[in-house]
Amino acid sequence: MEHKKKVAFYTLGCKLNFSETSTIARDFQKEGFDRVDFEEIADIYVINTCSVTENADKQFKQIVKKAMKRNDKAFVAAVGCYAQLKPEELAAVDGVDLVLGATEKFKITDYINDLSKNDMGQVHSCEIEEADFYVGSYSIGDRTRAFLKVQDGCDYKCTYCTIPLARGISRSDALENVLKNATEISQQGIKEIVLTGVNIGDYGKGEFGNKKHEHTFLDLVKALDAVHGIERLRISSIEPNLLKNETIEFVAQSRTFVPHFHIPLQSGSNDVLKRMKRRYLREVYTDRVQKIREVMPHACIGVDVIVGFPGETDEHFLETYHFLNDLDISYLHVFTYSERDNTEAADMPEVVPMNVRNKRSKMLRGLSVKKRRAFYESQMGTLRTVLFEGENKEGYIYGFTENYVKVKTPWDPALVNTLHNIKLTHIDEEGSMRMEFVNNYVV
Repeated sequence: MEHKKKVAFYTLGCKLNFSETSTIARDFQKEGFDRVDFEEIADIYVINTCSVTENADKQFKQIVKKAMKRNDKAFVAAVGCYAQLKPEELAAVDGVDLVLGATEKFKITDYINDLSKNDMGQVHSCEIEEADFYVGSYSIGDRTRAFLKVQDGCDYKCTYCTIPLARGISRSDALENVLKNATEISQQGIKEIVLTGVNIGDYGKGEFGNKKHEHTFLDLVKALDAVHGIERLRISSIEPNLLKNETIEFVAQSRTFVPHFHIPLQSGSNDVLKRMKRRYLREVYTDRVQKIREVMPHACIGVDVIVGFPGETDEHFLETYHFLNDLDISYLHVFTYSERDNTEAADMPEVVPMNVRNKRSKMLRGLSVKKRRAFYESQMGTLRTVLFEGENKEGYIYGFTENYVKVKTPWDPALVNTLHNIKLTHIDEEGSMRMEFVNNYVV
């Protein structure tokens, strides 16, 4: 009997990429392939690329090299955002056989009838205008929580961002399909679903970029809250101008949505926000944070911020620093600005020197440590629910509370993927929260 062909995957970038890799992997399994770990010998290696990460091309080359080391006869395919933006560049990398753009990545199994190596990678990319249809996806079997894609693409024109060029216009999954996927996930025994997309607050735009919203993001949240079998739902990242009071109020009293928001700010200076063509000013951001704190004082609020954007003076940066320092938030994701081809910002004057960018980045990372510590301290002594992860890390098992406090306790395999009521007791030297079980009560 002919041996089953083996396929391995490597995912760079965001939760959305993880959900799409998982869906592509299931397609391979339906075609009779065995999925193996990327560290193993495979017949095909699929790399899902990202355009946001620094040195995306360098990272990609290293991953291809790893695959070739394991099996120099393996077929290597590149999909994802970087494959859409710079297909020829990826195709020229030694060892790459196939590069698929945004419209083709979900048809990958149609392209690999012949697994013989090519001298030069074949490119099947598209004009991004053609990416006007929606392919639903979710990740499962990779971790304790599942990433459920509900939306793709973006209609915003932020001056630093290539995502609209890589993923096309904003479009959404049909509500009934999202609910069907959520039900499938819950039937696999997964306890937490994270909603993901490029701009999920824009949920509801039709499949062909139809500007009319069939449903709103609030409709989606309410419908998911009623799905039987889901223990926890988490909103990944949502624009401040699209996070409405009604949604915040609903989350506060919902059955399954957890009190955790991740809201991109990008800059605390209105001058810089205008140069970035963001769709709000800092006052809107303050309102969002205050509203969350009013109805969910214990909520975790994460913030994305970019430092070193063209034209960001020392004064602008200090404005951002003080704005964040005074704001009741829980942690920061800090990005050092880096130029991207075909973006407006790449041609802007007043470029900030790299050493200044790095210094500012370091300052905000320090602020993030301080903010997280203060948030954890505010949670000491409270009763929470923790969902434990699946890994034994040096004799400990880790988990996250509903409001995203990272908890650790001695390793016990029986705790994997289970929810428990706990009391948060103290913070250890590595910054993790320690806990005690309450009545050992399993939720």
